[in-house]
Amino acid sequence: MNIIAVIPARYASTRFPAKLMQDLGGKTVIQRTYEAALNTALFDDVFVVTDSILIYNEIMNNGGKAIMSAKEHESGSDRIAEAIQNLEVDIVVNVQGDEPFINKEALIKVVEVFKNDANKKVDLASLMFEITDEQEISSPNNVKVVTDQNGFALYFSRSIIPYPREKNVGVRYMKHIGIYAFRKQALLDFYNLPMKSLEASEKLEQLRYLEFGKRIKMVETNQGSIGIDTPEDLEKARKMF
Repeated sequence: MNIIAVIPARYASTRFPAKLMQDLGGKTVIQRTYEAALNTALFDDVFVVTDSILIYNEIMNNGGKAIMSAKEHESGSDRIAEAIQNLEVDIVVNVQGDEPFINKEALIKVVEVFKNDANKKVDLASLMFEITDEQEISSPNNVKVVTDQNGFALYFSRSIIPYPREKNVGVRYMKHIGIYAFRKQALLDFYNLPMKSLEASEKLEQLRYLEFGKRIKMVETNQGSIGIDTPEDLEKARKMF
């Protein structure tokens, strides 16, 4: 089974433009993320996929592998699909470019889903962890997921799901972590399918997979991701280094 990591890297981030080219302990954020993915030793290859010549040159000039994205894309999945469509690969793992503190144990969990899926019932695997703070649960910036009894995603939302009409029934609120592992075909199918109303409404690309019948296996982890979305996040990351 050939498994690669792909890091989609946009230069023009809405909340923090050029964040991937910011300095983090003497190297750029995107270079740190690329090296962290390599250092997990989980992948047969690692690529950065970008629409920016600055990011492309940053990776290539430091001995890495990068692919220029030929088109403008609505989502990271679209960008990755375009890049990998002619590569010989079975599983593609999407590593976020603004998360240089990669959780290797979490990546192992999503990769293991496919190694244990002999009947190929899983199209995608992703991660979730429990949140209990009411402010976190209600925040539209935290994407929540509900699953069936076998751990397959039923729905993702920025809203509170499930709605707590009854308070003491043992409901757990699970936050989605945006690390995905895809079968190559599922990714290519996504690339050729139109955006429908649920995805357009919530602005969540994973809903396109669900709307077209793809099966997303969710794996619980006890550690959230550490991303760089704001200048304040960058300062925290610098302190960690």
